[in-house]
Amino acid sequence: MAKKTSDTSPLFKKVLFGFAFSPNLENNLFEVLRVCQFLGAELTLLHVGACTPDKKQSITTLLEKIPEAAVVDQILWYEGDPYQTIYSQCNLLNIDLLVIGAQQHESLFQFYVGSVARKLTRNVGCSVLLLINAAKERVACKHVVVNGILSNQTARSIYSAFFMAQKLGAKQLTVVEEIAPKQIKVAVEDDRSLIKSLRKRHLLEASEDKRIQKIMEEIPSELKESISLRSQPIFGKRGYSIGHYAEISRADLLVMNAEKHTSILKRIFRRDIEFILSDLPCELLIVRPQRAQHE
Repeated sequence: MAKKTSDTSPLFKKVLFGFAFSPNLENNLFEVLRVCQFLGAELTLLHVGACTPDKKQSITTLLEKIPEAAVVDQILWYEGDPYQTIYSQCNLLNIDLLVIGAQQHESLFQFYVGSVARKLTRNVGCSVLLLINAAKERVACKHVVVNGILSNQTARSIYSAFFMAQKLGAKQLTVVEEIAPKQIKVAVEDDRSLIKSLRKRHLLEASEDKRIQKIMEEIPSELKESISLRSQPIFGKRGYSIGHYAEISRADLLVMNAEKHTSILKRIFRRDIEFILSDLPCELLIVRPQRAQHE
């Protein structure tokens, strides 16, 4: 659990962005550099592919257009397998946050994550930020949604959500508590069973709220300052429910746990996150456990 302390030093000190020379490169660079400036982080740019004079000139020209370019610490060029190269560099450079640009698919409101990005999202040893709304001009972040499921990693995710909300200037944060309908375990057949079901539902909601409140007490007061907090219990399928809520509430950033990679939890993580990755509702931050973060 995040310690109750006044120390709110950067969670993400070293950021890596793997770039390709795609039509979205300029927008992605504007967005990534802005985010790094807000977070107080240094940025490593990595291109997997041949380093040619034309490519070097192209990236230099783009960076000269962006006021926040000073956050760039280095530009690396490697040839090889994209997944293995990015994965290895995240470990070698002690990267705290990997940023990946998602691609628009079919319609304005649906985005997909390619196979390399999906594999990195599942396996890389640092937190991951997926961007879907990269733009030259900043679009203000107003609403952050974070999962509140029962997990040892949830406290860190909620702390990270408050940290991001403060850095990005968001004024609203919602903790979504996904509760499986089967937890009620009452078959509604008549008025009596309906009342029993509703009572069980209210008890579950109260229990979840109490658990979240304990986590909230450990968040430093300066991270909660000027942020309106809401707790939202939702009965539904994990992963799908919070993704749907983030979409209908027009969240700007969704923060999710990335569980430790035991064989069982890895399958659970993939199941939950796959709902989100198949149709991204907004920017997605997947927070790795603290022990996987590098100093």
